[in-house]
Amino acid sequence: MRPITVELPLRGDWTAGHTPAEKVPSHGVDLLGQTYAYDFLKVDWRKEGFIFHGKSTLRFFTIGVSVNDCYGFGEPIYSPVNGEVVAVEDGLTDHRWVHPIKDYLAMYIRAIYMWLSSKPDLHKIIGNYFIVKIDNMEAYAFFAHVKKSTIKVNPGDKVHSGQHLADVGHTGNSTAPHLHFHLMDSANLLTAHGLPCNFKKYEAYNNGVWKIKEHGIPEKREQIRVKDA
Repeated sequence: MRPITVELPLRGDWTAGHTPAEKVPSHGVDLLGQTYAYDFLKVDWRKEGFIFHGKSTLRFFTIGVSVNDCYGFGEPIYSPVNGEVVAVEDGLTDHRWVHPIKDYLAMYIRAIYMWLSSKPDLHKIIGNYFIVKIDNMEAYAFFAHVKKSTIKVNPGDKVHSGQHLADVGHTGNSTAPHLHFHLMDSANLLTAHGLPCNFKKYEAYNNGVWKIKEHGIPEKREQIRVKDA
């Protein structure tokens, strides 16, 4: 299946924690249309390890860190396409504290609940989210774990590529502030199938040099960036 080309929905320096460049399905399952999903996080590349917060590693693994100390929290999310908003779910409060053990335990408990429930509350699993139907095709862009009360659009609104739509949050099944993004063939999350996508143009940092990539799929933990327009 040929990938659909879209713009990257973020600006500045980011990395992909999960990406279809690593494996498909990228999150281990095809549920909720997320076969080719991406998780984008902001990290500090000056430090060794995958550090997405401004506190010490010791503090992170003992008492945890505040969500406000995480680099990506509150960063703008931009529309990667021209289209129409078809669904919005807001209202969940962002997790205020980030701790690896507690967060992963909570994530697995929510996942088990979804598997066992005949009518799972998807909002609690995927957090605040919105869906945009891409113009002139049966393809839908999905954005999850959005920060509470930052979604700037409503169902029926027309959006254009580069428009500020919401902010990165830490809601639902999230172990760190990040943007979960994928394309799918339906707005119905329970029946949707994932669609592959690549990104029109961005820069990737390899061997000490920033190189432009076109129609690329970011590698796992590859340092990428999109400059502000």
